[in-house]
Amino acid sequence: MSNDFDFELAPDQWEALRTLRNAPSNGRLSKPYLIDGLVALGLVVINDGVPVMTPAGRKVLVRGSCRLLDLVA
Repeated sequence: MSNDFDFELAPDQWEALRTLRNAPSNGRLSKPYLIDGLVALGLVVINDGVPVMTPAGRKVLVRGSCRLLDLVA
């Protein structure tokens, strides 16, 4: 298994990435700086002013799901 998509994201970054999975109707998040960080990592792109998760972002979210469950428990 490759570690290409193994990122150490802060809990609020995970939450922002998870929120983008559901494609918010207005395309805005409460903390825009989180989007900037995710864009810098290549997990999100800005398309017509709206943040959109990249395929890499989806892979990170799926692989990180186990960690998110551990944080909740």
